[in-house]
Amino acid sequence: MIQVKLVYDSATNPVVSASHAAKMCYQAEPPAIGERMDVESNLFKTGHHTTLQHYHATFLVDGIAVGDITFGFHLASPFYNSDQRSGRFCAKMFISPDFPAIEDYIRNFWPAVTNGDVEHVIAYVKNGIRIYQEHIERTARAARWTIIKERPFANEKYIEQNAPKIAQEQLRVFIPIIFPTGFVFTVNASALIALYESAWTPAMKYATSQMAIALFKKYPQEPFNFLFREDRRESREWAPPIKPSGDSIIRKEPGFQFLSVDRVLQPTVPITNVLHPVDKLHFMPEYMDNAVNDVKCKVAISAATMGQDQRHRTIRRSAPEFTGEFYLPPIVDICGLEEEAKTQMQRWLDLSQQLPPTLAAVIAPYGAVVSYVKSGSLNAIIHEQAKRLCWCAQEEIYHVARELRRSMRDSEYGDLAEIFEPYCLRTGVCAEGKRYCGRDIKDRNDYFPRRMA
Repeated sequence: MIQVKLVYDSATNPVVSASHAAKMCYQAEPPAIGERMDVESNLFKTGHHTTLQHYHATFLVDGIAVGDITFGFHLASPFYNSDQRSGRFCAKMFISPDFPAIEDYIRNFWPAVTNGDVEHVIAYVKNGIRIYQEHIERTARAARWTIIKERPFANEKYIEQNAPKIAQEQLRVFIPIIFPTGFVFTVNASALIALYESAWTPAMKYATSQMAIALFKKYPQEPFNFLFREDRRESREWAPPIKPSGDSIIRKEPGFQFLSVDRVLQPTVPITNVLHPVDKLHFMPEYMDNAVNDVKCKVAISAATMGQDQRHRTIRRSAPEFTGEFYLPPIVDICGLEEEAKTQMQRWLDLSQQLPPTLAAVIAPYGAVVSYVKSGSLNAIIHEQAKRLCWCAQEEIYHVARELRRSMRDSEYGDLAEIFEPYCLRTGVCAEGKRYCGRDIKDRNDYFPRRMA
């Protein structure tokens, strides 16, 4: 079951911080800390909610499904800070899975689902784990071979550490995203209120309720007694629709479609120390013109990679939809698991026809492909590309970034493509330090080749 614990929050009472901020706007002299005003009538009901954003709370949320983060907490709102337990590197959840906990999760949040359907879902979940466990050692050997081939300067320690991680990263595509994870979630008061009222999955509704209860216990008088109101909550639920896959159920490379560039002002190319180690693009007046030049594209990527893509909160995204396809990563493909992929994906598609949409979404395999439109300012895209064109990024998201750069290079905006590059291309030095990937960063003949690992 999901456990929500208030870890810490801003030291000042939220009424005090909101009152102080509001009084600052309307007084010639700075107000004294501790003076209070009628926050409900003067601020909340009038929509003066920036005053509430001086208060932040940090929650530890554990036991929540990966899918309820990807298609829930991280989906729409950019007004948060979040650090999630890595599905790339935390293998324990797949080696010794707690199937009763997953069954409890389903029965708690979707009580109307029949016993028979629950049994079918658990059987499907177990099948994904079976595939993973039966093939993880062979996939790790293939990953080791791939690293040696693609990364000639990777030392033995790097290979031994990363071959199992890359194998897990690619082989998890068979596993449903209902597996539990955890995250640390920091949010300001007004954003949390909006999230509480708009929550669109059963788990989100429960978790945001627990957050409200935790805050109300800390401040029982005000303001949380009027900020969180059950009668203002949306009653509807939402999940990404599932579209038919067409001719093939298997996709062996991510989908990418370059849409447009809205080039309003002449862009400014950033210098290296503006991007690393601190990205100052959004802060420096020299790069303000970049903020009004927008780049749009459409992607079709696995649910696993969508979770990685959401880390870039300055990128805007349309509502996702499942394409009905399954992404088969390169190393998994050479291990001969395409038929297993087709079978597992079809099992999910069949189950989805008889389950509530929110449950169908949260049991999708990591490899289920989702499609959506991305739009970002040139500053946002430069930041994203610098991170995702690095070989420490997972294979699939690297290839999406590679396709964007290639599409820009081949378009009338080819000069902008040269802005998109990892730190190592510009400097000849790896930004990851001890995590150096082992590629030949001095070979500039084809700096963005296809990768398998």
